[in-house]
Amino acid sequence: MVAATTSSTISVTLRVWRQAGPKALGQFKDYAAKDLNSNMSFLEMLDVVNDELTLKGEEPIAFAHDCREGICGTCSLTINGKPHGPGKGIATCQTYMRSFHDGDIIVVEPFRAAAFPLIKDLVVDRTSFDKIMQAGGFITARAGSAPEANAAPVPKGDSDLAMDAAQCIGCGACVAACKNASAMLFVSAKVGHLGLLPQGQAERDRRVLAMVHTMDEEGFGNCTNQYECSAACPKTISHDFIARMNRDYLGATLRSAFKPEAASSGGGA
Repeated sequence: MVAATTSSTISVTLRVWRQAGPKALGQFKDYAAKDLNSNMSFLEMLDVVNDELTLKGEEPIAFAHDCREGICGTCSLTINGKPHGPGKGIATCQTYMRSFHDGDIIVVEPFRAAAFPLIKDLVVDRTSFDKIMQAGGFITARAGSAPEANAAPVPKGDSDLAMDAAQCIGCGACVAACKNASAMLFVSAKVGHLGLLPQGQAERDRRVLAMVHTMDEEGFGNCTNQYECSAACPKTISHDFIARMNRDYLGATLRSAFKPEAASSGGGA
């Protein structure tokens, strides 16, 4: 027999950042959210508030969401100063109203970073992450059906580390939590999970150089080893991957500096 889930009601005040567009002036605005089921998720609560605003003829709060299962990384909000809210190892969509107390004032903001320009209200543009992935987040592989799983043996330690890094959902919480708005945890996770596998060796040097270069071009800050990134990560990805990427980057830089230039393909006169 499955025990019934107890629930109660909770009323809170939302202090939400409202901004009509990138060039508009923004401000916090308070909304009363009353008699909420404590077992609803934070995003469901925003849905309820938006329904009430719509019925009043007011503009609903813009926020990003998709899977609502902690997989896609779209639900990027700062709740009471913490990316994704008070929980550890969970995304905003996995944060429930039972995490708060009746009568609380909950401050909701977008992720703040120069590389994540604001679009509207709580929605930011994370295209910069896409550009970093396009720079090197791939492997050279034969197109067609999936190969036999055991065709390329991978040591257990390497496969476990690769899976740990591959959990990154690209939400950007690491950037929002970092005082420098650094993307080192995100980039190191993407570099690490491919660099640990045999299939990722062909582009290993080129990958880390290209992705780090693109990260810098997109305006992310430097890492100063505060480790707020791993503390805020909804997948609790370790900052150890940053050290691993730094070693890869140094090695790739040295190898590229002493790599002989390719012979010219042009014919002699």
